[in-house]
Amino acid sequence: MQQPTDRGMNHAIPSEITPRAVYAGRRDWMKRLAAGALGSGLAGWAARDALAAESLAKGAALAGAKSAVAGALTLDKPTPRTDATSYNNFYEFGTDKADPARNAHTLKTRPWTVTIEGEVRKPRVYGIDDLLKLAPMEERIYRLRCVEGWSMVIPWVGFSLAELIKQVEPTGNAKYVEFHTLADPKTMPFVGSRVLDWPYVEGLRIDEAMHPLSLLAFGMYGEVLPNQNGAPVRLVMPWKYGFKSAKSLVKIRFVEQQPKTAWVKAAAQEYGFYSNVNPRVDHPRWSQATERRIGEDGVFAKKRPTLMYNGYEAQVASLYTGLDLAKNF
Repeated sequence: MQQPTDRGMNHAIPSEITPRAVYAGRRDWMKRLAAGALGSGLAGWAARDALAAESLAKGAALAGAKSAVAGALTLDKPTPRTDATSYNNFYEFGTDKADPARNAHTLKTRPWTVTIEGEVRKPRVYGIDDLLKLAPMEERIYRLRCVEGWSMVIPWVGFSLAELIKQVEPTGNAKYVEFHTLADPKTMPFVGSRVLDWPYVEGLRIDEAMHPLSLLAFGMYGEVLPNQNGAPVRLVMPWKYGFKSAKSLVKIRFVEQQPKTAWVKAAAQEYGFYSNVNPRVDHPRWSQATERRIGEDGVFAKKRPTLMYNGYEAQVASLYTGLDLAKNF
């Protein structure tokens, strides 16, 4: 699978990472945001980023982008937006792939806060508007691989999770990061079902969380995140199976012990803590050697080989040197 050329520089030209029409659409979106057309809550984001977007369109460097990011952005054709917003796993709104799009209109994303606590020197409660202004936004086109054997390619808008982590200053005892998502039975009709233990909890080693590819996402396809895709803020971990990318975050805890995540608690023999995409380690009930790309000939899409770490091996393999990937799946 073709990858962008890595020239050894900490930037990428927009035409190398994003189709022109998509990027032009993002500039228009930023302008509308700045004008208040899409809500005053995002105006700070738009006003700051609009100028950056204009300069990028003229071929300027992507300010602040790490080489690990620039070298990882994919040239794969993005999944049609209609597919990415209508085929989802978000069990708080139902277990059928179409349920989130049907049911997530009940989710209230304003007001919204994210609490940062645990082993940090600067615990804090962030309002969503504070988070939007915390760091410059970037558009990143990442592959998404579900443990169920399907995949997508999605243009996200957000910033590296590390930007938030640096603000709260983890202590030396912080070995892991634990992510809690909203569990509100009033707005999420399937919270309380026996599918999982609520709230949905995920976790990362702190070095994984600090990796430049780890993303806090607030938008996709040049628009604010739809409710069914994890509004107003979610995690995106492109080298791990999709369930690691927790949606609708409300709390981030820095802890010393490995978190007990939702799927590990539900079925530890099937869903490991690491959940790195690995074609050589099958799920107990199906192979992980191949995948089908959503949006390509529907359910009859030709299967393609699964890439180690979902195609991000060059960027992340060093995180797992010496780790038995079959045991630590």
